[in-house]
Amino acid sequence: MLAPVAALVPSPESDAVAGVRAPDLTKCRYGWEIALVLGVSLGQSAVYSILSLAEKLTRPIPIGQQTTTINNSVVPNRPWLDLSYQVAGIIFPMVPALLALYLLWLTGNRREIGFDLRRPGFDVTRGLLAAAVIGIPGLAFYYAARFIGINTNVQPANLAANWWTIPAYVGLAVMNGVLEEVVMLAYLFNRLRALNWQWWQIVVFSAVVRGAYHLYQGFGGGIGNVVMGLVFGYLYLRWRRVGPLVVAHVILDLVSFIGYALLAPYLPKF
Repeated sequence: MLAPVAALVPSPESDAVAGVRAPDLTKCRYGWEIALVLGVSLGQSAVYSILSLAEKLTRPIPIGQQTTTINNSVVPNRPWLDLSYQVAGIIFPMVPALLALYLLWLTGNRREIGFDLRRPGFDVTRGLLAAAVIGIPGLAFYYAARFIGINTNVQPANLAANWWTIPAYVGLAVMNGVLEEVVMLAYLFNRLRALNWQWWQIVVFSAVVRGAYHLYQGFGGGIGNVVMGLVFGYLYLRWRRVGPLVVAHVILDLVSFIGYALLAPYLPKF
């Protein structure tokens, strides 16, 4: 017969008897929890991104003359199947963000992160402001990185033309915004603070991981996203809401994906 669930959950008293303090167990649990959440999401992406950069650097062609394409069609000659792939590519990457939210909910921290509809006006207006602060300098930095040859030519919108192409780009932008900001800001800041990290250490660590999983674009993509991570980390600490940063990220990606799809023929080439 299975033991009652309550019997399987150690109490603070049993921890003391075993010689292990409850705070120590919590820290250990949070450490493993962070490793697992990052391991199935953006930490894993960072590893593959570093490998992708290594592969690009070892090609006979300089990295500045290479092209990186993202948001590609899988089977462009079969629109219904391609749409199915795109929907799956939007839904499944959202699971780690939902996992992070669930873990925060289990420890009573869900309402602290500001990912809700309690202040929609604040989230939208601050999100637009953050997008402008990051977007305009970020575009200038991208072209500077391309000019000096430390970044690939990034083509962010490569879906075949279909009736669902623009909605797919919207879905991809929302997925990126929710996944990255919920995990890298809301979840990571909460858990690392519980491990007694200083705020500046948390901001820097989060920014470095963010930069790492963009290195597939080249050094420019990595550096630019470290800066973005530092700014977003500061704004999250200032506003105490992740909602505006999700909005900002979604706006940046919408402009990048849809704007590129519409303006690609007129953009300067290097």
